[in-house]
Parts: sequence; C-alpha cells; structure tokens
Amino acid sequence: MGITTFTEEISGPISLARIFKAGVLDAHNLLPKLLPDKIKSIEVQGDGGPGSIEQINLAEGSPFKCIKHRIEELDKENFMCKHTLIEGGVIGDKIIKVVETFKFEASPNGGSICKITSEFHTVDDCEVKEEEIKISKDMAIRVSKVVEAYLLENPNAYA
Repeated sequence: MGITTFTEEISGPISLARIFKAGVLDAHNLLPKLLPDKIKSIEVQGDGGPGSIEQINLAEGSPFKCIKHRIEELDKENFMCKHTLIEGGVIGDKIIKVVETFKFEASPNGGSICKITSEFHTVDDCEVKEEEIKISKDMAIRVSKVVEAYLLENPNAYA
C-alpha cells in the first residue's frame, strides 16, 4: 500500500470555538442548509464521536449518491477531528481510503486557521492524480468559506 499526503491551511476571521462548533460539531445539521445544491442530508450512525459513521447524501446531479466517513478522533478541547473516507468520492480501484485530520488553531488576529492533512491510501504504489487531490482541496475550501460566510452574516450563531 502506498500513501500520498498533502496539507492545506485555511485562514479565516471566525473565532476558533465558533468555526469548530459550526463546521465540525454541527456540520450534519448546518451543511445541508448551506449547500443544498451539493448536500441533500447528512445521517450520523452513532453518537457523533469516534466510531460513528457519517453518510453524506449528495444532491441530484452529483457523480455519487453518497459518501461515507468514519470518525476516528474528535477532540473538542483541542479543536481536532480526524475521519476516514470509506465509501464514495475518490474511493475506487486505486484509492482504498482517505484519512483527513482537521486541526483548528487560533490566529493572531482573533480568527482561526484550519490545518488539514489528507492521506490517500492506495493499492500498491499507485499514484494519486492531481485532479483527485484537487477535488478534496476544493471541497474543503468551499465548505470552509460557506460556513465562514454564514457565521459572519449571523454573529450570534454558534456563539
């Protein structure tokens, strides 16, 4: 098995606690409302903590019906979440799973920085195509910016 790793940092003006609460802890409720053209619903099997499965049911016209994540770690005190993409999306003949770690840190200006590490686990030493990495990066950035915009427009939400 091969592993291809990439990292991404997304900075924003929203405080650490608010962005983590909205974008991670309540994502199953918030994201379908903010991205109805992409996400129909998110079903959580389990208590939302480690071992839980999140099934993201995608909107009509998406290339996949759904994608599934297994939550590996959830550290509310240290603003960290780690999950594994186990079904749908880029999972297929070459990519077995994608492990993503989201670590949120306070930025000096009162906002936050989300550091994302993605590990693509492949069959043998198959190469991960730039387009597969780009899909993952683009989705993370889009979701982050949509949640950020919502929180800026609604200053009392998730306060």
